[in-house]
Amino acid sequence: MPMKSTRDRILQTLLGNPRATITDLADAVGINAISVRHHLTSLQAEGLVNAEEERHGVGRPRLVYFLTEKGLERFPTNYLRLTNRLLDQIKESLPAPVVNKIFTEIAVDLASSVKREARGMNIEERLDLIQKLLGEEGFSVQWEKQGSQYQIHEITCPYYHVGQSHPEVCNVDQTLISTVLEIPAEKIQCVLRGDTHCTYVIQGLAENKSEN
Repeated sequence: MPMKSTRDRILQTLLGNPRATITDLADAVGINAISVRHHLTSLQAEGLVNAEEERHGVGRPRLVYFLTEKGLERFPTNYLRLTNRLLDQIKESLPAPVVNKIFTEIAVDLASSVKREARGMNIEERLDLIQKLLGEEGFSVQWEKQGSQYQIHEITCPYYHVGQSHPEVCNVDQTLISTVLEIPAEKIQCVLRGDTHCTYVIQGLAENKSEN
């Protein structure tokens, strides 16, 4: 379809020229600026492209366009291979406790971005916040209440392929959950062990944490 091929050519151009103007894109793709603007509006609505103002000498700033993380994911990459190589080198250079500490600190840093927002929330509001935060990291998360327990199910995990070689990455989501909830989360199912998804359980919160 022409529409699709034009969109793909715009995305491909932005991959090679990540701060392109509408004029740059029109010249590269071979269509007029009005058509480029129409496609960019659609691509921005889908979260594949973003724009920002850039100063270039005297006069008004111009808009430059670039691929978002979601847009970059449309193109095949060797990020997985590179990530595994980097983690191999880190684990050869550092003791296991230090490696685990690095992943824990990544999670604590992520959790700190919502720490103020979580203040005063009850447990179920915090679970919704965790669902949102992990969703932004690429997880598909559901939670449910079972008696005095809450269970968090990670239906999909963006760390799965890396975790097959480096299960330490599981520290990230487990620590993030525990940090936001301010109570330890226990993993009772793990996709790396052959389960259909990862599940964390939080014990005894119905009485202690349902109201703050």
